[in-house]
Amino acid sequence: MAVDMEAVKELRTRTGAGMMDCKNAMEECGDIEKAVDFLREKGLAKAAKKAGRAASQGLVFSYIHTNGKIGVLIELNCETDFVARTDEFNNLGKELSMQVAAANPTYITPEDVPAEDLEREKEIYRRQAIEEGKPEKILDKIAEGKLSAFFGDNCLLEQNYIRDPKVKVKDLITAEIAKMGENIVVRRIARFSIGD
Repeated sequence: MAVDMEAVKELRTRTGAGMMDCKNAMEECGDIEKAVDFLREKGLAKAAKKAGRAASQGLVFSYIHTNGKIGVLIELNCETDFVARTDEFNNLGKELSMQVAAANPTYITPEDVPAEDLEREKEIYRRQAIEEGKPEKILDKIAEGKLSAFFGDNCLLEQNYIRDPKVKVKDLITAEIAKMGENIVVRRIARFSIGD
């Protein structure tokens, strides 16, 4: 079956995937919408493979809010200096800096939360459940459920993206890994606020 090159071009524009990947996706699926999903799945699978690779290049991004009362520094790493200089990488760094300014995460990932802080949070949730009259046997499940909400509020990668609350920040980064073809890691964040 001959592939319509206009459809391939449109698919490339929509997904940012390479021409051959788009052509193969159109041959495989025959429909642009199905091809978009096919490429996303393929890209996410590739991104998962790249997650273990060393990311020792990158840039430090800064953001100062318009009122001058909030400032952010963020170290975003990738595998090569070439990718660090691309518009896509720079745009991601700016978006993540604004995310940190707006959502004020304390940690980057749930793994960064100290064990004693986790235990303190769980204990608070257990006590709340007891006061609400919940049965003893489900207290731990309630605490675990509330802990995921804690991560969503306090861990950058678990937060909802400020521009699209249906997307988590980690999914935004994974999509960029799939597009750029390199592992991307948020290494450090710092948020400054007047009076804090």
